[in-house]
Amino acid sequence: MNITKSYERDAGQPVPSPGPGRDAPARRAIRALGTALRGETGFPRADVENDFLRARQRQAAARLANWIRHRPASAGRLLPLQEVAGLLGTHSERPLGLQSIPLATIVGTLDSRPDFDERFRPTTNRVRSRWERLALAQRRGEPIPPIHVYRVGGLHFVEDGHHRVSIAAATGQETIDAYVTEIVTSVPTRSFA
Repeated sequence: MNITKSYERDAGQPVPSPGPGRDAPARRAIRALGTALRGETGFPRADVENDFLRARQRQAAARLANWIRHRPASAGRLLPLQEVAGLLGTHSERPLGLQSIPLATIVGTLDSRPDFDERFRPTTNRVRSRWERLALAQRRGEPIPPIHVYRVGGLHFVEDGHHRVSIAAATGQETIDAYVTEIVTSVPTRSFA
C-alpha cells in the first residue's frame, strides 16, 4: 500500500473523537505539563524556594544588563516617594481605603530600600526567609494582609508590604489589594494608570 495515497484518501475525513472520558488522561497530562512549565512541582515548599531563586536570577541578569549598557547603579533602584513628592510639592493626604491596584503602577517606596530592585525583585538573600514564609502562606491559601501604599498621579509607592509586592510580581499576579492614601500635590498630575 502506498503511504502517500493513504494520507490523500484520509485528508478530508474528520478525526473521530475518542468518546467521553477517553480523553481524560490526555487532559490530565496536558494540565500536568502546563503546571511543570510554570515551575510548580506540587510541593509548596519547593515551589516557593524555586520562585525566590528565579526572582534572584532575574534580578542578577537585570543588574548585569544595566552594567553592560553602562547605566548607573541607581537605574535599578526603587524610586523614593520623597523625590517625586518633593518635585511636585505635597499639598495634603487623603485616605481612599482598600482597593485592588495593578502591580504595574507600583514604582517606588516610601523610603530607600536596598533589598529590592525597581521591579521588586530581591537583590539579596537577606530577605529570603521572610519572602519564602509569606509566599508559602499565600500558596496554602492563608489570608495575606493588604499592603499600604501612597498614590501620586496614579503611581503607587509602598509604605508596608515590599515582600508581598515582590511575591506577587514573581508569581505573575496582575493586581494586589492595598490600603491607598492619595497625596494631593501642589502641581497637578495626570493619572499614569
